[in-house]
Amino acid sequence: MNYKSSDFGSHFGLISLLFLLLFSACQKEKVKDVLDLESLSIAEIHAKYSSGDLTAVELVEAYLARIDSVNPQINALTVINPKALEIAKALDEEFKSTGKFRPLHGIPMIVKDNINTLGLPTTAGSLALTDFYPEEDAFVIKKLEEAGAIVLAKSNMAEWAFSPMHSESSTAGITRNPYNLDFVPAGSSGGTGAGVAANLGTIGLGTDTGNSIRGPSSHNALVGFRSTLGLISREGIVPLYLRNDVVGPMCKTVEDATRVLQVMVGIDPNDPLTSYSEGKTETDYLQYLDKNGLKGARIGVFRTLSERDPDSGISVLFNQALKDLEGLGAVVIDSVAVPNFEELAKDQWCPTFKTDLEDFLQTYVKRDTMKTYEDMLRIGSKSEYTRTRLETLGKNTLRRGNPEIPCGNAYEDVRRIALREAIERTMDSLQLDALIYPSWNNRPARIDRFEEEYKGDNSQIISPHSGQPAFTVPMGFTEGNLPAGLQFLGRMYAEPTLIKLTYSYELGTKHRKAPKL
Repeated sequence: MNYKSSDFGSHFGLISLLFLLLFSACQKEKVKDVLDLESLSIAEIHAKYSSGDLTAVELVEAYLARIDSVNPQINALTVINPKALEIAKALDEEFKSTGKFRPLHGIPMIVKDNINTLGLPTTAGSLALTDFYPEEDAFVIKKLEEAGAIVLAKSNMAEWAFSPMHSESSTAGITRNPYNLDFVPAGSSGGTGAGVAANLGTIGLGTDTGNSIRGPSSHNALVGFRSTLGLISREGIVPLYLRNDVVGPMCKTVEDATRVLQVMVGIDPNDPLTSYSEGKTETDYLQYLDKNGLKGARIGVFRTLSERDPDSGISVLFNQALKDLEGLGAVVIDSVAVPNFEELAKDQWCPTFKTDLEDFLQTYVKRDTMKTYEDMLRIGSKSEYTRTRLETLGKNTLRRGNPEIPCGNAYEDVRRIALREAIERTMDSLQLDALIYPSWNNRPARIDRFEEEYKGDNSQIISPHSGQPAFTVPMGFTEGNLPAGLQFLGRMYAEPTLIKLTYSYELGTKHRKAPKL
């Protein structure tokens, strides 16, 4: 058969086109396989970067596509960093040049919207700070970026971090739980919790005044670390009660949370509370990731909290967790009582929001029209709940229930010290490595009834006041495909012990699963 040259060119072009289409399809399939966002840990991402199967630019692009498709359903993120791809490209070029990774090299991160980030608004979900762009990053953001993390997005939160129940703001509205969209993700770091759970970023940051790292982590099947008060700087963070506030990781695994924690720890002259950590920190927290960490560990069951009117489903999960701990080699002491606990736990709250916020406004916002609490009240809120809280907190900064006792930090406040010493004496007497209890005794509340159904929050009661570290890890799922968390409370600066225990429990149970969005 004879072909004209034009026929040959036409057929060759068609064949070339078909080849390119097939090659493109194969490449897309390869990228799809590489970018299974749910399975990607920090270590796995670095392995793929090293092998050439993935670049930071490709990873950021994958998350941006995921955000486009999923975030409208859950409303977890408020703003995307327009420089994220530029930063990723620079990190890719750095690796090509040096052949070395920083600890969090090219890891996309979701940051709660009350943590100062250069170039992005920090609103704390409020109308008063809608157009506040910080002049520099918060101390922990600097450390994380120096370690190679990429600020991918800011996350929605309960306005001014007021609510442990729900994450609703005047700037972005309501965040939904990705496991069941009719339910809350808890507060106030619910945007970070929902965002990380839904694979909109690899790692996340939350803040915790009473509950707000551990509560949303529990409701979203995540690991949440509230570290020892003073271990990590709170500089550059919009405060709620600075005497309680902690910033920490919210991640899918204990290993990833430990990698983030390791980078964040450090003495900061702009946060005097960190001076108490001098000589008490570790240079390598990763060494405590021990899959056999529960073998021989002594775990105390704190039924003082776990038996406060729990849901039957949570009780089933908690009692199964005790069996699992024993099966993994732990000695479970059931149960443990702290003498005079109820009395010691009373009168611990000091509402210091007014004075703490005014200091933040004058230090960071630096506007004549936004210097005082009254300036902020004048602008107000879209939420009746927030308006009521603002009016209440502006009237009193004294200790609730016992105003004659001064409010101090965890190292000076007599009531806080008394609570901590009682707990640690009990732990010492029984040679306990940790106390455990459900992070919540009840399942997440429905969004349309969140105030009515908010109950069972155990995170508020000990750690925020005593200053002790408390970690939550997934404990399973209850009715409605809703996650539950198991909380481990340790002695001051016992992060290494808690890492060992939670890592071993996590690997031994593997409760986490991704939401179906």
